[in-house]
Amino acid sequence: MALAKWEPSEGLATLQREMHRLLESFFGGSPRRFDESMSAPAVEVADTKDTVVVKAQVPGVSKEQIQVTVSEGTLTIKGETKAEEKQEEKNYLRRDFHYGAFSRTVPLPVGVQGEKATAQLTDGILEIRIPKSAEARVKEIPVSV
Repeated sequence: MALAKWEPSEGLATLQREMHRLLESFFGGSPRRFDESMSAPAVEVADTKDTVVVKAQVPGVSKEQIQVTVSEGTLTIKGETKAEEKQEEKNYLRRDFHYGAFSRTVPLPVGVQGEKATAQLTDGILEIRIPKSAEARVKEIPVSV
């Protein structure tokens, strides 16, 4: 009987795959590998009385480089970050910047009026405000005594 060499990274990789599968099945959407999610913008989704508000961190991206679409209960943010065109001879000690195309699709919590959505980019934060459909708005019901 031969002993197998223990590889701790195999257990971590399996755990990571299972956690991704669990989270994706809970939140919906297509699974992404860890390194792919690094280039997608971080988002916050808020559900207010009349509006769904989505904020995305897109530092260094101009409004001309961003495309926002609302379709079938999802919001998609696409864009691209480009490296400096003027290349000086540099000896980088560290490079953490991500360049290239990115995309993030967010499931919306309620029905919305996508054609009335607005988007504003301020200081690297993209804010998208999408009015809720009439059916999805919170309705207060008076209580009689």
